[in-house]
Amino acid sequence: MASSAEGTWESLPVKLHEGILETLRELRFTHMTPVQAACVPLFMSNKDVAAEAVTGSGKTLAFVIPIIELLLKREEKLKKMQVGALVITPTRELALQISEVMETFLRRFPEFTQILLVGGSNPAEDVDRLKDRGGNIVIATPGRLEDMFRRKSEGLDLASAVRSLDVLVLDEADRLLDMGFESSLNTILSFLPKQRRTGLFSATQTQELEKLVRAGLRNPVRITVKEKGLAAAAPAQKTPSRLSNYYTVCRADEKFNHLVAFLRQHKHEKQLVFFSTCACVEFYGRALELLVRKVPVCCIHGKMKNKRNSIFADFRKLKSGILVCTDVMARGVDIPDVNWVLQYDPPSRASAFVHRCGRTARIGNYGNALVFLLPMEETYVNFLSINQKCPLQEMPPISDVVDVLPKVKAMALADRAAFERGMKAFVSYVQAYAKHECSLIFRVKDLDFAALARGFGLLRLPKMPELRGKTFPDFPEAAVDTDAIPYKDKNREKQRQKTLAEQKDRDGPAPPKKNFAKNKAWSKQKSKKERRKRRAVKRKHEEGNDDEEEALELLNDTRLLKKLKKGRISEEDFEQQLTDGPKSKRDAEAPL
Repeated sequence: MASSAEGTWESLPVKLHEGILETLRELRFTHMTPVQAACVPLFMSNKDVAAEAVTGSGKTLAFVIPIIELLLKREEKLKKMQVGALVITPTRELALQISEVMETFLRRFPEFTQILLVGGSNPAEDVDRLKDRGGNIVIATPGRLEDMFRRKSEGLDLASAVRSLDVLVLDEADRLLDMGFESSLNTILSFLPKQRRTGLFSATQTQELEKLVRAGLRNPVRITVKEKGLAAAAPAQKTPSRLSNYYTVCRADEKFNHLVAFLRQHKHEKQLVFFSTCACVEFYGRALELLVRKVPVCCIHGKMKNKRNSIFADFRKLKSGILVCTDVMARGVDIPDVNWVLQYDPPSRASAFVHRCGRTARIGNYGNALVFLLPMEETYVNFLSINQKCPLQEMPPISDVVDVLPKVKAMALADRAAFERGMKAFVSYVQAYAKHECSLIFRVKDLDFAALARGFGLLRLPKMPELRGKTFPDFPEAAVDTDAIPYKDKNREKQRQKTLAEQKDRDGPAPPKKNFAKNKAWSKQKSKKERRKRRAVKRKHEEGNDDEEEALELLNDTRLLKKLKKGRISEEDFEQQLTDGPKSKRDAEAPL
């Protein structure tokens, strides 16, 4: 079923409660968007709905209003510990946003309580809040919700509470599956009653999502909503019609200079800047705080815990500012008045490109998006046009670009923490690049590592497999002993010096380095080197200095075990590889 008809909320074939209409008038939402016009009547007439609509099309109201209407029409009123509606969404930012919209409408309906269950808060506190206040409407992320079902020993019987469920909504359903929540969803669904209304809302339809539709919905009405005016001209276009999508091409050592110049030119606007990894967000976010003055700079990535909710809420309230983020902010979240979405790093998956762009030009507003590409990546423009139906126009090079990289180097020289952030960011960027979905375009072997390192403002190149055995005459290392760079944090530097002194007393003078024959292949030296590295890692573990390497070894051992269980390697191979170590040492930097 497809729809493009718009109308007022009063013109719906099903009458809305006056309290809902009053709230809509207060919010100045007089007219429905196409997805709202298509979904609300179906939901309220007890139909299951599977809706696909472009990002920013107003999907949240398309299920918030029916939820309240269906709960108002219940014959038996909900008790304190009865859950009537459940909304599951992939990220805590999106859950918080939905909760705020729901709260706006519930002000006129004090008989209902809602509760937000997301990561980043104390689970025990969530249990206490549920027992104390109840939650007729639960808005949650899958991991936290699954955890709540397991806390029966703490006096919370959520399995009994959801027996009264009338409505289940899976928002950004394709993203729920993409992020690996399938197991959690199956656990949650097993507790829910079969007699319920279910809605799946997503920006794209995938094969995995189709399985979920068949498993969780009964005779669903399928809705594909295209923006008005797109049906004839570009029926498959996935981006909003009022989005202006641009790309610019610049060398790796000029890319950050161009970004800073752009941000300075648009400092009175609201902008999102996407990077590929958490480490890049940390590194470049701190650099932008220094280089783009008198502009609020916020950072959000998937490894943040308690800070994310407050940072997201604060940025939404700003009139202008910069949010430096990973793809954790690419889906579903609604940040008011975003003028520009900047993709400093193209996403590892082409579908994420569209979702990133969708943070602007939302619900009929105009917006702009710009992706920065290296010269060798320019064919990505044609790929997006064909694969994602997302045409881009070239933006001329930015004029008056100032070289800010010396200031980035000065940051690293002044603070060991900044130096380490730059090294981690470089390594994580290369590893994320190697995992890119479009591997024919984004090829690690084509990267100019020297130019890339200059673009990161590095003082020296890190030691990593991709650089081993190569020389880089175009990258002059800084004439400084990087081991002597102190932490700006005096307590942290004091602890580092204490650790170094203890190590020196224990190990004595460092033995002279062995020189291996330059013409000997790395593959022939690998096993011996890996065993030596593993011994070094173990020694550092005993000193309490290398948690990351421990996690890496555990990850590699887990991968070997999975291969053994699947029959891909024999028990002899398993024992041999476990003894000799993995084939390559790589930090597992998460792209979110």
